[in-house]
Amino acid sequence: MEGGKRLKKVKMNKKYRNPPIEEVVCEFNFIPSSPWDLTIPGLIYEKVRGKFPQRNEQTGIGIQLERTEKGFSPKVCPAPPRIRFYRKDKTALLQIAPNLLAINQLKPYQSWQKLKPIINEVFQIYKDVANPKGFKQIRLRYINKINIELKSLELNDYLNFYPETPEHLIQPYSSFISRIEMLYQDNRDRILVTVGTTIPETPNVTSIVLDLDYIMAESESISINKYEKWLDQAHSAIEETFESCITDKTRFLFEEVK
Repeated sequence: MEGGKRLKKVKMNKKYRNPPIEEVVCEFNFIPSSPWDLTIPGLIYEKVRGKFPQRNEQTGIGIQLERTEKGFSPKVCPAPPRIRFYRKDKTALLQIAPNLLAINQLKPYQSWQKLKPIINEVFQIYKDVANPKGFKQIRLRYINKINIELKSLELNDYLNFYPETPEHLIQPYSSFISRIEMLYQDNRDRILVTVGTTIPETPNVTSIVLDLDYIMAESESISINKYEKWLDQAHSAIEETFESCITDKTRFLFEEVK
């Protein structure tokens, strides 16, 4: 775990008219019960094509956010081939690879209550077709982008989690990145909390990524039929951590619904 400001955990259920969520990813890595069958993506597509009709294949590359001295930067990296099924409006997609299922929700994000049934439906389809033995890993990740009109990074009005510098370092800094890792559920799970600057969308704006990645760290620590409880625990931890990281001034930017 990297050093940094300790987050005070709070439990809140807040809603926003303008949420900062850029993307939500729910990813299941499975332990197979038999060798991977190349017909599995096609069989799944036949069951989801009504909601995810557009299909393509991503072969051999992936995009990740890499931490650099200038903040977050997209990085192309090797990855197993993935078959992708897109919603017609491209606001969501499914990804299938050997022993992997991912559900990606892009902007606009509405609510967990609307996303979770989609995850459940697609998971059940995958389970019926591929018949996995168990979970190697599960992760639920929320990537948030916060745009603040700041001339310099005086962040304490907006964030409770940010790098703290010694008092004698009075020079303003133009970019930053900080990360902590916290354990949950008797060390079965962990959440990676990363905050840092990224390329701004418009001039005179500081864009900050708050990346919350909740991961089941112990393989086969829950059964294949107990994933829903895990998802709810993961979402609650992410929501709690998010609210702990921001201030009321930031909630005002998101237009909190009272």
